[in-house]
Amino acid sequence: MANVTLILLDDVENLGLAGEEVHVAPGYARNYLLPRGLAAKATAGTLRLIESRKALIAQRRADDLAKAKALAEKLATVEVVIPMQATEDDLLFGSVSPRMISDELAKQEIAVDHNKIKIEPAIKTVGEFTVNAKLHAEVFADVKVKVVRG
Repeated sequence: MANVTLILLDDVENLGLAGEEVHVAPGYARNYLLPRGLAAKATAGTLRLIESRKALIAQRRADDLAKAKALAEKLATVEVVIPMQATEDDLLFGSVSPRMISDELAKQEIAVDHNKIKIEPAIKTVGEFTVNAKLHAEVFADVKVKVVRG
C-alpha cells in the first residue's frame, strides 16, 4: 500500500515535530493522527496554516522544555515510598508499576504521567531503586523509589 503524506500539527513522539511533512501508513493516519488532530492532509492551505503558527509552535516548545527541566530538578530531590506486601525473603507479591509511582508522586503534588515512567528491570523486591522518567524529548529524570513492607 502507498503511504499517506501529512503535515503534523503537533509534536508526535517517534514520528516528528509540528510543521514537518511525514509519510505514514493509511491506517495510522486514518485511525490515530487525523481523529486526534495531530496531523492534517498535506495541502496548500495546511502549509499556510503551519507557516502562520510557526512562532506560536516555537514558543510552546520552549515553554514545554522549561517546564520539563523544572520538573526534572524537582524530581531529583524527591523520594517515593511505596508500601507493598512481601515474603520473608523480601520478594514482592506482584511488582511496582509506573502507575503506582505516578500516584505516589501525585500525593506529593508532582504530576508525572505514568506513561513517561520506565521501570527497567521490573521492581520485584523490597529495597531502593532508581527509575527513569522521560519528561520531554530532551529531558530525562531519575526518580528514587523506596519499596518497603506494607
